[in-house]
Amino acid sequence: MALKFYNTLTKRLEEFYTINPGEVRMYTCGPTVYDYAHIGNFRTYIFEDLLRRYLKYKGFRVVQVMNITDVDDKTIRRSREEGVSLEDYTSRYTEAFFEDIDTLRIEHAEFYPRATEHIDDMVALIQKLIKNGYAYQLQGSWYYDVSKFKEYGKLSGVKLDELKPGARVSADEYTKDEVHDFALWKAYTPDDGDVFWETALGRGRPGWHIECSAMSTRYLGNHFDIHTGGVDNIFPHHENEIAQSEAATGEKFVNFWLHSAYLIVEGEKMSKSKGNFYTLRDILKRGYDPVIVRYLLLSSHYRQQLNFTFSGLDAAKSALSRIWDFIDNLKRIESNLSHNPEVDTIIEAASSGFITSLDDDLNISGALGVLFDFIRGINRLISSDSLGRDDARLVLEKLSDFNRVLDIFPQGSEPLEDWVLEMIKKRDRARKSRDWETADRIRDEL
Repeated sequence: MALKFYNTLTKRLEEFYTINPGEVRMYTCGPTVYDYAHIGNFRTYIFEDLLRRYLKYKGFRVVQVMNITDVDDKTIRRSREEGVSLEDYTSRYTEAFFEDIDTLRIEHAEFYPRATEHIDDMVALIQKLIKNGYAYQLQGSWYYDVSKFKEYGKLSGVKLDELKPGARVSADEYTKDEVHDFALWKAYTPDDGDVFWETALGRGRPGWHIECSAMSTRYLGNHFDIHTGGVDNIFPHHENEIAQSEAATGEKFVNFWLHSAYLIVEGEKMSKSKGNFYTLRDILKRGYDPVIVRYLLLSSHYRQQLNFTFSGLDAAKSALSRIWDFIDNLKRIESNLSHNPEVDTIIEAASSGFITSLDDDLNISGALGVLFDFIRGINRLISSDSLGRDDARLVLEKLSDFNRVLDIFPQGSEPLEDWVLEMIKKRDRARKSRDWETADRIRDEL
């Protein structure tokens, strides 16, 4: 089965392809560092981590860019409320973000550009839009003329004919009921305090949407493979990114758009006023291991709404305990039984099922089902004293192979080194071709 993803742009499941053979260039909308990231944010980041890891598992070279939004309406307002500089304020939460993703075992992207470090790129992109006739100035600010981009709405489904003539919006975030021209560059106002840049566009600061267009094309080129985010990013943010980028470059912006569904808490929308708003740190203070949080956020399909509950965390803990106990049991096996051919059958079925599931739009529920079927099959052999030490090592190797994608095993059971994994693949190929001499030699080397 070929690798397929549901593409928000085309509204259908599509076979994945890349612009450059063997390479995936991917942009993921990162945090706005005005506060600690909440568990809804991490639901999206863990989906993106699964995507990245599986693409690598499939043999792709991944170049991932995740932006850090360190200047926007919220960061300016919060920093002024605290009476600290924008840089000091956002640095605090940027550092916390990296601590949190490390805690959740989220692999780092290749690039983490900060918006404040790419103002020149944003100005240059806006100047292209002005030159191409897509932007206009009003009272010192520059706006994108949505009516000029005839494909506006192709991602989100909003109708261009619902645009109110002359209507514009300066706020970074707004709803589908407010299809307006939007701000590219915001003229300075006293509410901005000391946050402004003197540029050819005038004194001011960028709008939120231009930030991602400028940084994504700076690092990945005008046309790249995948753009991800939460469903809340589809409109207006991602819709506006497309409009800006394609109007400036004349090229298609992104081939595949992937979006994760909302996370709710105990059946309700997460809200501080309801008392069900949780950061990762809030959850860890209750005594939960971070990998339990990772497992829960990972374990449901990214396009399905996830109901986060504490009973769900407890169930995740029980599921992980089954896996970890299984690993411990395998490590204790010391008998020198000869190779059991049924082990090969179970491993091959698990390998095939794992890949088939994840090839189907990252069907993680299916992949985890395969993992537990694998455990049940091997436990049956253990119970009947039909699994020797060498076969237990084969099983551990396969688990380590799966963990390259999942990263849910105890620390100390991390994936094997790349050269070991390559040797395992060679041995698997030798077995399939019935080259037992080569397979045995590689086993001995391992």
